[in-house]
Amino acid sequence: MNDLLDCTACPRLAGFLAEVRTRQPGYHARPVLPFGDPQARLLVVGLAPGMHGANRTGRPFTGDYAGILLYATLHEFGFATRPESVAASDGLRLTDCRITNAVKCLPPENKPLPAEIRRCNDYLAGELAAAPGLRVILALGLVAHKAVLMASGLPQAALAFAHGARHVLPDGRVLFDSYHCSRYNTQTRRLTDAGFRDVFRKIRDELDA
Repeated sequence: MNDLLDCTACPRLAGFLAEVRTRQPGYHARPVLPFGDPQARLLVVGLAPGMHGANRTGRPFTGDYAGILLYATLHEFGFATRPESVAASDGLRLTDCRITNAVKCLPPENKPLPAEIRRCNDYLAGELAAAPGLRVILALGLVAHKAVLMASGLPQAALAFAHGARHVLPDGRVLFDSYHCSRYNTQTRRLTDAGFRDVFRKIRDELDA
């Protein structure tokens, strides 16, 4: 996966990251690698790095609002060694869990283009293929849900996205859906802390069964 750090396959995203590196020389501002346990049974798939979160720190969901609820919940259910993720050097470790994104580069306005999602999907497909022990995938939002289907060789309409939904993929792995833990979703109460915990309770029951 280290070759991912040098990926410039999407000209719009590569150009945008070059601009960000000029404006913010202290930022990571490169493709963001997956983070966590390489032998994990749980893979969490987000949308893309946030400007002042993963794009700054170089670690998924680290240093931004969306990571607050995610890491607190991972810690509560035994997947993280601490409830806050503030920097790549903060010592936090994931246990039996790995986090990645459907698109590895920061997109302008947090909106990757369909062609960019398709191009980056080869990396996600590779992650799934390289994880024989993976049992559960959590898709945070519709884009992540569709990216998992694409990486699994399924049509985009094969399985409908719904918060809390459980789907069995052709390889026997289980896909759970959740609304993304973004500031917008949590502040509008589309996603509540309790609703997010309910999804993780199902995941924990699935893994412990």
